[in-house]
Amino acid sequence: MPSFKVSLLDYGAGNVRSVRNAIIACGYEIEDITEPSQIPLAKAIVFPGVGSYGSAMKVLKEKGFDAPLREYLSGRDKPFLGICLGMQTLFESSDEHGEGVDAIPGLGVIPGRVIKFDESKMAVPHIGWNGRILHQDSPVLKYVSADDDVYFVHSYFAPITDENKEWILTSTTYSGQSFISGVQRGCIVATQFHPEKSGQTGLQVLKGFLEGVENGTLDSAKQLDVDPNIGTELVKRIVVALDVRTNDHGDLVVTKGDQYDVRENHREGVSEGRGGVRNLGKPVALAARYYMEGADEIAFLNITSFRQGVVEDMPMLQVLEEASKSIFVPLTVGGGIRSYTDPVSGQTWSALEVANRYFRAGADKISLGSDAVSAAEELIANGGEKSGGTSIETISHAYGAQAVVISIDPKRVYVADKASVDSKHYVVELDENDAGPNGERFCWWQCTVKGGREERDICAVTVAKACQKLGAGEIMLNCIDMDGQGKGYDLALMNAVSGAVSIPVIASSGAGNESHFVQVFEKTSVQAALAAGMFHRKEVEIESCKSAMRDAGIPARK
Repeated sequence: MPSFKVSLLDYGAGNVRSVRNAIIACGYEIEDITEPSQIPLAKAIVFPGVGSYGSAMKVLKEKGFDAPLREYLSGRDKPFLGICLGMQTLFESSDEHGEGVDAIPGLGVIPGRVIKFDESKMAVPHIGWNGRILHQDSPVLKYVSADDDVYFVHSYFAPITDENKEWILTSTTYSGQSFISGVQRGCIVATQFHPEKSGQTGLQVLKGFLEGVENGTLDSAKQLDVDPNIGTELVKRIVVALDVRTNDHGDLVVTKGDQYDVRENHREGVSEGRGGVRNLGKPVALAARYYMEGADEIAFLNITSFRQGVVEDMPMLQVLEEASKSIFVPLTVGGGIRSYTDPVSGQTWSALEVANRYFRAGADKISLGSDAVSAAEELIANGGEKSGGTSIETISHAYGAQAVVISIDPKRVYVADKASVDSKHYVVELDENDAGPNGERFCWWQCTVKGGREERDICAVTVAKACQKLGAGEIMLNCIDMDGQGKGYDLALMNAVSGAVSIPVIASSGAGNESHFVQVFEKTSVQAALAAGMFHRKEVEIESCKSAMRDAGIPARK
């Protein structure tokens, strides 16, 4: 049995459940820091900072944690592990929610200011699996290979400077920009990446840290000579989506249908009418299988309401809680995340409060669909002025843009010429082999809401640009025309949207074989590709897709 308990500094934002589960998986017990007086007595503190810099520092001050935390860190002889924002708060200040003289002060342990990636040169946030360049030989990394990828999700980074170079444990390169991805000095350790979301590699990082605390070797790291010419590479992600709903017996199942029809065509023994809901597996068990098979991310999409409102949606909350116990890659949840008023009690919950329930249950990102279209329409109606009250804005402000995914469900509208289309819509010319049913060589993509059942007079490109302005950090780009067809992604749509925004895009709808992943990564700038049915039915394996990608020179996580 370990000789100490890990003290968890949970300031109340984001998915901390996965950090708890990862520490437990390493064989250690946890005690929560709820009072400032507990900090000086801690044997080892883990600070899983999930959210935005300003919110984190505000809560630390309000709870009186900041001063004793600075004192705990001052001698560098007491074990501390900061994760993501938990690393950034160690620096002197951050430009997030304030720049220059208005930059928000941090704990001031490490010299330097946290700044934002340049959106004109790269997709921001930096989301996905990337490598690390070792600057120190540390017991924290004793179980980890130097070429193992780890998971990042952040918009702000700590630059390498002469003043902080002795702190650098690892560095990482993103689109030519080098930044600090890990620090260590004495017993103070922190990572920009998320060990609890980096699969077995991440668990081994946590194991190295905790064992270093246990045996007293944590402060034995030694500086290494680093080749200034080497860098790292962001890999392309494969995301597996699980469409979750209740079947006719009230059980949660993963289902998938053509054109959003999730019922069997015929009931057993009946020649006409629709049958029961297709059951392709239990959500947690199926997600665990995909984790073991190498999925880079998993998305749970609630395609029907389990209750009258999402606040009482205990089944999906339980799915997240159970999944996060053994699945250590990013989990996204979508479906019905919006403001909600209970029809009986009259109590109202904001979209932020609903999202918080999902984050605390184990979600790393939330996906907004219909609500995002409404937010885009509101922004346009207000002449481009943000109200500050949309679900995108409130959730992004509290948790950071990287926590907000926009799911866009458009359908093609074919036209014979551009002149016939309202100028507010983004029209593209199609290749001859991609023309419409009557030979139309132009189209635009009309957004839909409510699972594709209702059309809106706004195009996918407009919604994507508006949602980025409102604070979204990623786009899950579907296409009703391609869904369930297995003929490949809508490449024209992917190029139209990814070319219009500077946030990462996930291609969705249409994958049917390995070549479709190669095709979408070769011919568009999307950073990830999502599939569902072909994996559920075991028609294609995740590793075979990654193997095809590697053969084509496309980086994929091992």
